[in-house]
Amino acid sequence: MNALEVTGLGVRYRRGWALRDCSLAVPAGRVAALVGPNGAGKTTLMHAAVGLLAPAKGSVTVRGQAAFVAQDKPLYETFTVAEMLRFGRRMNDRWDEEAARKRLGGLGVPLDRKAGRLSGGQQAQVALTVALARMPDLLVLDEPLANLDPVARHDVMRAIMAEVAEHGLTVLLSSHVVSDLADTCDWLIVLNGGRLQVSGDIEELLDAHHVLTGPAGGPVAGCRVVTASRAGRQASLLVRGGPPPDPRWSARRPGLDELVMGYLRSPESAALPGPVEVAG
Repeated sequence: MNALEVTGLGVRYRRGWALRDCSLAVPAGRVAALVGPNGAGKTTLMHAAVGLLAPAKGSVTVRGQAAFVAQDKPLYETFTVAEMLRFGRRMNDRWDEEAARKRLGGLGVPLDRKAGRLSGGQQAQVALTVALARMPDLLVLDEPLANLDPVARHDVMRAIMAEVAEHGLTVLLSSHVVSDLADTCDWLIVLNGGRLQVSGDIEELLDAHHVLTGPAGGPVAGCRVVTASRAGRQASLLVRGGPPPDPRWSARRPGLDELVMGYLRSPESAALPGPVEVAG
């Protein structure tokens, strides 16, 4: 079962289309990384997923209830942490007060302190706790690690993974830092210029791609070139499919950062479902 299904999604602002013909699905229980440059449509997709905007075209379906934490970790700065929990309880039909208080107590976050006086890491944990207290089926996080120090980043990601393990929660999170995603996410979505480039299981995507090194200008059959660079007589290619039978080409499996950057450097490339023959 898919926790999130997006079909033919189109969202338009005054300056043009923020998303076009976007179709993807995130299976239940997955931790999906949403990656793309600024202006790619990541936040627009997340807002559409949680019902904060109505698309001009297409549809978005969430199985169950979604909770959203925006990049600026919205908290009422003059509210104490306890008042934030009380406010959340009054605004939501589904609310687990006991779990929220237990979680914050375990993190050492004082309930009587105003949100504006908490550290950045503590604010992130409170915002995450408020979202989790709603007992969502899908948790959507817009740059949850932005502006956090390394310890706080680790603690927030560990908390997210604990919820996934305990409750089978589905997570969609965006980040510009691929290293934050490599050990936690198992599904990848790449947006570029308002269009979908890649969506799928990370291990399957890595297995379906190769980094080739060989003679510049030489033919490459049986694969689709995603991006290419050249240094003298040597070329380095990220390809989908292969490796080619030509012994002049050496092949290896890419890392997640190489896969992501390869697509981001080539906005016109898309991970199509099958190899085709091209000339290098």
